[in-house]
Amino acid sequence: MYGWLVFFSPWQVFILQLTAFVAVAAVLGILAWVGYALATTPPPKPIEEIEKEVQKALEEIEKQLKEEAQTTS
Repeated sequence: MYGWLVFFSPWQVFILQLTAFVAVAAVLGILAWVGYALATTPPPKPIEEIEKEVQKALEEIEKQLKEEAQTTS
């Protein structure tokens, strides 16, 4: 159908212009979506903050293990 419209119909130029418009609009729409996602996504936590949280969690686990070891002995 598309091939006939492009090569044999009297609306060849219009069909090519419409195809180009839709293709450019799709590319610009995708770029706008990516830009919006980048602009609205909050920045990640700094590595130092994550390391502190992991260290605290490890300390709590160690305390629990020591308490369990003392209660079972």
